[in-house]
Order: sequence, then C-alpha cells, then structure tokens
Amino acid sequence: MPDKTHELATEATGPLKGIRILDMTSVVFGAYATQMLADLGAEVIKVEFPGGKRGGGGDIMRWAGHSPEGAPDDLGPIFMTINRNKRSVLLDLREERAMRALRRLIKTSDVFAVSVRYDGLKRLGLDYEAVRQVRPDIIYVHGAGYGSDGPYAGEPAYDDLIQSASGMADILNRTDGDPAPRLFPSLIADKVSGHFMAQAVLAALFHHQRTGEGQFIEVPMLECITSFNLAEHFYGHVYDPPTGPWAYTRVANPERKPFATKDGYIGLLPYTDKQWDQFFEVAGWGETFGKDPRFSDYATRGRHVRELYGLVEQVTVTRTTDEWLAILKPLNIPVVRMNRLDDLQSDPHLAAVGLFERYEHPDAGAYFNLRPPVRYSATPANIRRHPPRMGEHTDEVLAEIEEREELK
Repeated sequence: MPDKTHELATEATGPLKGIRILDMTSVVFGAYATQMLADLGAEVIKVEFPGGKRGGGGDIMRWAGHSPEGAPDDLGPIFMTINRNKRSVLLDLREERAMRALRRLIKTSDVFAVSVRYDGLKRLGLDYEAVRQVRPDIIYVHGAGYGSDGPYAGEPAYDDLIQSASGMADILNRTDGDPAPRLFPSLIADKVSGHFMAQAVLAALFHHQRTGEGQFIEVPMLECITSFNLAEHFYGHVYDPPTGPWAYTRVANPERKPFATKDGYIGLLPYTDKQWDQFFEVAGWGETFGKDPRFSDYATRGRHVRELYGLVEQVTVTRTTDEWLAILKPLNIPVVRMNRLDDLQSDPHLAAVGLFERYEHPDAGAYFNLRPPVRYSATPANIRRHPPRMGEHTDEVLAEIEEREELK
C-alpha cells in the first residue's frame, strides 16, 4: 500500500489542454466520462444545482457512502473516484441570473456535456438548438438512457434498468443453471457508457479541429451496452438463420472461474494447442486427456469447454499457488494469482506501476486516487485538482468570465 503522499500537478500536460468542457452530468455515467477527459488535460467546470426541501443538492454521488469522521459529508467515496480535476459551480437554474451565468459559461466552452433528460433541457432552454445560438460551434453531447428515435426515449435510465434491458441480466444465469436473471455487481452500464461518451467527445473534437464545425452527439446507454454485451454474446445468432446458441460458450460456462489451489486461487487459461498439451503433461494427464479427441484442437475444445474446465480444478488443488506459478510461468501458460479486493493495493505489479496514489485533501484528509492508467509518452494525463466541494469554485469561475468579457 502506498505511503508516500503525492502532490498535485501544477498544470495540464495532456492532449486536451486548452479545451473547456461545461459539465452538467452527474451520478456515474457522465461524471466518469468527463473525469477521463479532465485527466487528459481538459478544463472541466462541473455545474451543480442546489438541494430541494430535503437538503443535499449537487451531484447525488456526493452523498453515497461515508466520508471520514470530521470530514464534509459532500465528499462521498464514489464521488471522490470520478470527479477529480474538476471545478464545481453551484447554480440554481430556476433563477434568471443563474441562467445568464450559464449562458456566459457556454459561450466560453468547447464542449457542453449533459445527462439531464432532453425534455427537461428543452424546458430550460438548453436544448442543442438553443445552446448553439450562444456558441455556434459547440460540441453538445447528451448522455441519454435510450436513443431519441425509439419508443423508450425520455424514460428514466439507471444502471440496473439498462443491464436489465440490454441482455446483461441474462448472462449470469447461463453459467450455473439458476434461471433467475441477475445483475452484475458493478455499475458496468454506467462506466462503459462513460467510455463511449469520452470517445464521442474526442472524435467530435477531432472533427472540429479539421472543419471548425460543432455538432450534436447522443450517447444512449441502452444501445451502447447492448452493443458492448453482444460483441461476443451475439455468438451463434450473428448469422441468419442462427448457427448456434446465444452467448459465447467458453465464457458463459459455470466452470470458467478462478481455480482453487492448496492455499488460494489462480486465474488460469491455457489457450493454444501447445499450451493445453503442456498443461496436460504437468498435470500428469498427457497419456489420457492429452490425447482425448474432445480436446485435440481449438474448435473441439470449444464444443467441450465445460468438461475441459471442469477437469482443471481437479489438478490445481494438488499444489499451492506459488508452486503453480513457478511451474506454469516458464512454459508461458497464462496464469496469475487471484487477488481479493483487499489484495489490490499490495499487488506487486500494481505497486510497481504506482496505480494507487495517496493524496491529502484539504477538507477530507488522506485519500487514494487511481492514477490515469493509460500511458502517453508525449502528452501524459495527470491529476491537478482534488475532487471539489459543492460549489467550491462558483465565485472564482464567474469572476473569470467577467474578466474575459472585460478584456474583449
């Protein structure tokens, strides 16, 4: 676990330095996308809204989980992981003064990112046509639940709903025979859609650089996640008529799992013919399963993958994890020690590459960040700002707008 406290970078070094993003997203989908863009150097101004009668306010993820004792309640742990490198401006858009301030911010921004339902944006006068009147070359990216051309358009969408509608909830039950549909215990729809949104903004910025033209972009979660899900699980239904079942059989397999050893678990995947031959030899099965026609090549192994994987744990439990690593790594058979969540911060590889970085937040105290994982030799991403308090930068940002206008 890292014990060194990192200092914030003093300036952006990523390829998006000089790009301003006005961010009216919240929760995970949009906030995750804009953090990735902020890590790449974009200046992200996060617009938040005051609470109602029940208090709170701002991005609802501020209130998910627990802050340390004595720390502000508006810096919940999930908020902390997806909102660094941003400044927070608190605006009550029911007030005309706040709307005027927002329009002035739009005028100075390259990208307007929103995840509010589009009908609500129209009512606020913040639909694409209205916003491009303020900034004609704006890149306007709307994170939606469902595409605007379909019957679900405008309906509320959360990760649970999108997993349910995209076929994601029909995967786990195919692995163990329990017919009950289940959700993956991860906000996979939000996070993957966030990657689609970040990709879309980068593509639109490239187009703008070449042509000077802005555009409207719709990033619909259901379509994105269905596409993501079916990359492999369309499988036998790619052809018409179908040539096999739904779901990639090697993956939708109850025996696909970390395999138990004498003292833990390993991730293990012999993949090529040679690797399986070698594995059968070290398992002592070269004369039996090594010559079994069910496992003789890639295609036949695929048809019998459940039986094949079922055999593996019969032998992995006979040695310790370290013994298996010592035997299999020299053979280049893909193998890794399984980590529990508790193990991640002490994993020797993750420690060596410095994925976990410790910082000192001025209000919340010590916390860990996961550094941007992608490495750029010429334009590295970096961390310049702590996750902001709600409305922390309102006065600062609005003063900057006035100064810009005075200089014109």
